[in-house]
Amino acid sequence: MGKGKQNDDELSCQKYGVPLYGAAWVPSAAKAKEDSGVDSVKRLVVLAGGGGEGHSGIPNALLLSAFDLESNSLSDQPVAKLGTGSDLPYRIGVHPGGQGIICSFPKSCRWFEWDSTTSTDDHTLSLKSSEIVLEPLEDVGQQLVLTFNNEGTLLAVGGEDGKLRVFKWPTMESILSEANVHSSVKDLDFSPDGKFIVSVGSGPGRIWDVTSSSSVASLPKENDEIFGFCRFSRTTDTDQVLYITTMRDKGGSIVKWNPTSWRRISSTYVSRDPVCAFNVSPDGKLLAIGTIQGDIMIISSANMRVQTVLKKAHLGLVTALAFSPDSRAVVSASLDSSSRVTLIKDKKKDGTNLWIILLIILLAVALYYAKDNEYFPLKP
Repeated sequence: MGKGKQNDDELSCQKYGVPLYGAAWVPSAAKAKEDSGVDSVKRLVVLAGGGGEGHSGIPNALLLSAFDLESNSLSDQPVAKLGTGSDLPYRIGVHPGGQGIICSFPKSCRWFEWDSTTSTDDHTLSLKSSEIVLEPLEDVGQQLVLTFNNEGTLLAVGGEDGKLRVFKWPTMESILSEANVHSSVKDLDFSPDGKFIVSVGSGPGRIWDVTSSSSVASLPKENDEIFGFCRFSRTTDTDQVLYITTMRDKGGSIVKWNPTSWRRISSTYVSRDPVCAFNVSPDGKLLAIGTIQGDIMIISSANMRVQTVLKKAHLGLVTALAFSPDSRAVVSASLDSSSRVTLIKDKKKDGTNLWIILLIILLAVALYYAKDNEYFPLKP
């Protein structure tokens, strides 16, 4: 596991017995269904994974795990578990308004709702299968990405077959259905204002206008680049940018794009290993990447410098990364059946301490020379 105190690693990283493919934080709106007296430092993460439809003996399930901010610890056992039979839950999309989550399975997508239960003095949140059937997503094959816009009024899904679908939520009215967008759609993301969608896969990246339901820009590759993941920065100010991870022979990079001209701004090399997970913090200040070697890196968006590195944070490749709503932590999942929460260090505080140390050193040097000159005064 990552470097640091062993006890910290044991608490912040737990194994749950199934290979994990999806991870996300439970929205505060959903958690509010619990007892209002629940400690605010305890948060919930939802995980998805399993062994598939074979006879491996590894179940398929959606899991809820509790994270305690003060002790930096994940619960060693799921606080809730919902089995999904022989269907492997692959990717998940959490509704930002707390309505529930959508999950992709090998053939279809299904909707799950939050369920608050009370027994004696115990108040818990769990998931339950919904009676709502997402008919447009029945028998459509494996969907590789599911995402809502910030308001939760639009849902976009990208398939293994290369088809992009966008629906109004919750009516599931289709507003965009485009085949052969890529050979397979690797990743999708809405712009913060919900006006655009970016898609990546084989070939160039593409920008889609939600209102006109049409492609408005193409994001070309350079040389032998392979596009991996895409995310708009989460702020709506003038510093808005689009990030796309790329892979070349030398390793993984993050490319910045201008969201108005759709031209490249810069490219930053970040890892010699392929990037297999990526996300951006809600405040737009941090980026997180996961590698096939199980490493996690936290990167400052201001200068694109690596802020934190966790070598071997997982023993298997990182399958999912998600920042907490307050940008104070990152949850990650891996094929090694583990989930980890990485706390974001306060760099401002660290910087202040560094300046204090430097000031003390300078004062000590000044006092030394002042004392020295007292015994050996300068000649006029």
